Amino acid sequence: MLFADKVRQLREEKQLLQRNFAAKMDIDTPLFSKLERGERRAKREQVIAIAKILKHDETELLTLWLADKIITAIGNEKELAEKALKVAGKKVKQ
Repeated sequence: MLFADKVRQLREEKQLLQRNFAAKMDIDTPLFSKLERGERRAKREQVIAIAKILKHDETELLTLWLADKIITAIGNEKELAEKALKVAGKKVKQ
């Protein structure tokens, strides 16, 4: 999980404990732990809150979060994934 791995990396670099981080987000520690392990998907608002707490680029974390959603949606469709992404990319540009 791109987003979860990045959050863990940043949190550890700042030497913040999960329980302290969870308290800053006003969520319980087990929920934050699941978010950080990628077992539960963060909400967009939570991604923004995480970026603010970590004083990290919000756009980067939102991009990783969205990329994880896309990867999950594609699943095991390896043969069609690249074609589907090209079609989606064209639609997004419109």
